Amino acid sequence: MNTEIILEFNKVKESWTELALTESAREKIKGMTYFLKESELRKSLKNTTDARSFIELCGAPPLTSVEEAKEIVALAQKESCLTPYQLERMEKLLVAVRRLKDYLIRGKQQENALAYYELNLTAMDELREEIARQIRGGMVDDYASKALLQIRGEIAKTQESMKQKAEQIMRSNKDCMADSFCTLRNGRICVPVKKEYKWKIQGSTIDKSSTGNTFFVEPLGVAKLYEELQILKIDEENEVHRILYTLTAMVADGAEAMEENIRVMEKLDFIFSKGKLSLDMGAVAPRINLERRILMKNARHPLIERKICVPLQFEIGSGIRGIVITGPNTGGKTVAIKTVALNCLMAQCGLHVTCQEADICMNSAFLCDIGDGQKLTENLSTFSAHIRNALEIINEVNEESLVVMDELGSGTDPTEGMGIAVSILEELKKSGCLFLVTTHYPEVKEYAARTEAVTNARMEFDRETLRPTYRMIIGEAGESCAFYIARKLGMPVRMLKTAAAAAYGMEAPEEYGFDLAAGDRDGIEGITDNSGNNEGKPAVYRKSPKIQKTKKPAATENLTELYHRGDSVMVLPDKKIGIVCTPVNEKGVLRVQLPDKKIWINHKRVKLQVSAREMYPEDYDFSIVFDTVEHRKIRHDMERKYTEAKIEYEE
Repeated sequence: MNTEIILEFNKVKESWTELALTESAREKIKGMTYFLKESELRKSLKNTTDARSFIELCGAPPLTSVEEAKEIVALAQKESCLTPYQLERMEKLLVAVRRLKDYLIRGKQQENALAYYELNLTAMDELREEIARQIRGGMVDDYASKALLQIRGEIAKTQESMKQKAEQIMRSNKDCMADSFCTLRNGRICVPVKKEYKWKIQGSTIDKSSTGNTFFVEPLGVAKLYEELQILKIDEENEVHRILYTLTAMVADGAEAMEENIRVMEKLDFIFSKGKLSLDMGAVAPRINLERRILMKNARHPLIERKICVPLQFEIGSGIRGIVITGPNTGGKTVAIKTVALNCLMAQCGLHVTCQEADICMNSAFLCDIGDGQKLTENLSTFSAHIRNALEIINEVNEESLVVMDELGSGTDPTEGMGIAVSILEELKKSGCLFLVTTHYPEVKEYAARTEAVTNARMEFDRETLRPTYRMIIGEAGESCAFYIARKLGMPVRMLKTAAAAAYGMEAPEEYGFDLAAGDRDGIEGITDNSGNNEGKPAVYRKSPKIQKTKKPAATENLTELYHRGDSVMVLPDKKIGIVCTPVNEKGVLRVQLPDKKIWINHKRVKLQVSAREMYPEDYDFSIVFDTVEHRKIRHDMERKYTEAKIEYEE
């Protein structure tokens, strides 16, 4: 089992890691585990206390990251030439060392033990001042040496002479130039000469334009100055390397002192990170004992916001080895046991605890079973996970262990689960360990009440507001409050009577006061029956949705009689009004005259508005409505005489 994750100590470590500045301190925090040696634990706790006091009096320590500096020192020892950038990094580290020494010296006035780490720090002021004088802006400064200053002065003069020489040639040969400015090509000063005058300017062609009409020529006089410039640059490079090698040698000579500085800074970073964490969490230094006693006043879970966290009062020891905690769901049982175990683990790792006052014993092991532990990939049920963890705990437990187990015996048949829970408690009691367990089984409460060195505790619950108070009362057994919660939420009395009788016997309903007296709600919103008396009658959920069945047309329905020619109908879903011009056929389709067209449509998409009988006389000529003037004229001619004209209807 991974105790750190179960107790969420890994999340405490995440917050702790963010307060460290060096990689070494961060790695130490990630690998931190509880101390088993009393002397080491007491020393670590004292360091945490001193670090917090130091920060409160003098502010945060001037620490910095040292990873880059470690690499630079290693390079210097290998006789590699350090770059100006690397030397500047070293200077910044030495500045941090000087500031840290001054910071620690201030702590000596308060007689803080951490202040004496100042004696292990070497300021190396000479090296720091030399680097600051000779390296500036990522390069060797002109004033690093007299020789370098002189060489760079000669370089500047030569470059100016080259520019003046080129400009003089351009003025003397203005007609030959393609431009009025000299230019730099391939690191050489050139004049832009027109193609046709190339022969007139003595010198070397360095480049030409993309069109080929302009040649960039380095004049002969400029070329001689360029050669002098190159010699000066070689002298400059040699002098720069000499300075860098000298500074590198100084770093190498002080490598041992520098490495000690780095080690001390990493150690102090780790120690001060504990002080910062204590301040951030509002924690206090715990007392440590070896008498198997835990006392916590106003304890808080360190990961819960202080404003909403209800303080926990907890005590175990002095003849009590085990506590069985009961109470309603969401009453804070799991948070309570995590608070105790996590604070104990933090204390044994040398950290302050989130309590007003704490007296905590050292433990040889922290054994936990919290959470359902289901793992689908391993075909592991909740009950199987609990049993596996319980067996692992029993195999590892001894008289110096701290055991916390949540929902003991859950996840299986209640009767069998209760028996297993009692057997686990009996094994824990025999081992002599300190243990905290949570349960809902009344038999387990009874076991705790009658067993020596084991006691009950309950999480307080407000029956009026249906809210937990998150306060633990040791020495009293709790109850699940399921009936009270269900009653407050409106469960009918008849159901509560049935539940109480099934759980605790026929006399239980009277003990709980479940009768039909005035004031008892006998129903919940949305549940009623037709008679008004719910006793012994099934409830009807009037707000439940009902299944809507499709209405099938009667078998005797004659589709051809549904609509008649001339009926006014509404076409759905567009809700357009039209007139039936062709009644429904055997397929259930009719034809409707709309304002701009005639359409064929299924009778299910048509709704009768006004029948033709109500709008027209029996012998009404519908051709007036449906036929065009041309069709009516042709039909009139057909009735009177022979004609070759035809009436063509649109499909």
